[in-house]
Amino acid sequence: MLFQNARIENAAPADFRIENGLFAGFGASLPPKPGEETVDLGGRLVLPPFIESHVHLDTCLTAGDPVWNLSGTLFEGIECWAKRKDKLTKQDIRERVQRAVRLYASHGVQFIRTHVDVTDPSLVAMEALLELREELRDTVELQVVAFPQEGILSYPNGKQLMKDAVRLGADAVGAIPHFEFTREYSVESLNFAMRLAADNGLLVDVHCDEIDDEASRGLETVAARALELELFDKVTASHTTAMHSYNNAYVTRLMRLLKMSRINFVSNPLVNTHLQGRMDAYPKRRGVTRVKELTEAGINVSFGHDDIFDPWYPMGTGNLRDVVFMGLHVCQMMGYEEIMGAYRFVTTNAARTLHLGERYGIAKGRPASFVVLDAGQYYDALNTNAVVLASYKNGKKIAQAAPASTKVLF
Repeated sequence: MLFQNARIENAAPADFRIENGLFAGFGASLPPKPGEETVDLGGRLVLPPFIESHVHLDTCLTAGDPVWNLSGTLFEGIECWAKRKDKLTKQDIRERVQRAVRLYASHGVQFIRTHVDVTDPSLVAMEALLELREELRDTVELQVVAFPQEGILSYPNGKQLMKDAVRLGADAVGAIPHFEFTREYSVESLNFAMRLAADNGLLVDVHCDEIDDEASRGLETVAARALELELFDKVTASHTTAMHSYNNAYVTRLMRLLKMSRINFVSNPLVNTHLQGRMDAYPKRRGVTRVKELTEAGINVSFGHDDIFDPWYPMGTGNLRDVVFMGLHVCQMMGYEEIMGAYRFVTTNAARTLHLGERYGIAKGRPASFVVLDAGQYYDALNTNAVVLASYKNGKKIAQAAPASTKVLF
């Protein structure tokens, strides 16, 4: 199949061909082969498929069930979810996740890293997500993190539940050091989780310092262990909102370790601007990690939703445009070049976070997975919330939409 007049990642119009599910060639004006199907994209933007690098699919679409998070805080959200867990069944989880995945697919998302709560003796959510990982692999690829929502040491039998989740087939090991009862528990939980990952050849993704307390410094432990265990970029620190409150002298010293460790960061601008700063009067902190400074230091940062209509965030449609749009505003990254390249937070940067390697990206010989947006460049796509007209995975169209149309009657 030949695609003509495509603006690949904001570049000038060009053609590309896919064969046997792979990108087979690129050029300024490729001649069609006899009988070859051709698609004229009319100068529309083509990007690698979007990647959700941080969400909780097991909690999605549960806001208000059985109770609403009336304060809107992180910790009341955890309390609400503890009540909802009593109602969990495998069928309940499967039905909600499938609905959420279809939402994502309609917006061009083909890869999703989901954190799954394992502070549940039944591990029913983990079992359900692992089943869906296999069932959905031809359309949306799920990467599953064993996430101890209520702590590893601070929850009964927490260590064994983490081991059991790994045995079932989790792709990555998580932790939540800022929610452990003590600083000692915090450090021990990270030592345990990262050793568990290293021993089993798994990735690591830690809910790290998602709090406004500048004394919450799990990040330094995560980075140090990544360096010592030589896990490096197999490790991700998610949220790190306390970093917004760190004093600059400490951050200057910490940056050296972060660069040496080569770990990834995930920021969740929608949810963390909603959850953080709740105990501030005025001025109120933005509560999002130092995305601009990390990026300028050459450290990989990607963006994620975190939550979709659940106890922590009562909105969300699976459209990563919303995440990028909010992220650029709150991180004060609104320069022209910053906006033009912002798609990388949910494409190539996220691919590094998920460790996708050469299975991802628009290049000859790689899987022909891409999205077509109804705009010529990313600046316009972001500004107008351009429709994802088509999403192709391994050369097969998995979602499509018609261009948006509005008529003004004056």
